[in-house]
Amino acid sequence: MKDLNSKPIKIPGPDHPITITPARERITVTVAGRRIADTREALTLKEAAYPPVHYIPRKDVDMTQLQRTSHQTYCPYKGECAYYSIPAGGERSVNAVWTYEAPYAAVSEIREYMAFYPERVDSIQIAVEVGEPGIHGVLP
Repeated sequence: MKDLNSKPIKIPGPDHPITITPARERITVTVAGRRIADTREALTLKEAAYPPVHYIPRKDVDMTQLQRTSHQTYCPYKGECAYYSIPAGGERSVNAVWTYEAPYAAVSEIREYMAFYPERVDSIQIAVEVGEPGIHGVLP
């Protein structure tokens, strides 16, 4: 299947599975001592053999600390991808954040969510909140 721009569109399946599930953890992202994101509503996207990626709701990202760039990429499973830099992080944080603003139907849950490259920010902290039902401790 191809779209109007003749880019291939692929549907996740047994040869390339994609799952999206709610993350139960609190996730915070910091750069240069500044909290860029803080959420308890992230989604975890697992795609084929790639490492899981946490997508954070745009409403929980401090957009005033991001700067849209002209960089774009394309994923045949997810669609067109836009990027943001974090100026406070300098050169290391160029294109540190990505988002699928109009994702394909198979991954529509990640619309209005953003992901961060771990190597382009100071930290992505993942913490289990004490007292959550079914949680009996803290993840290492």
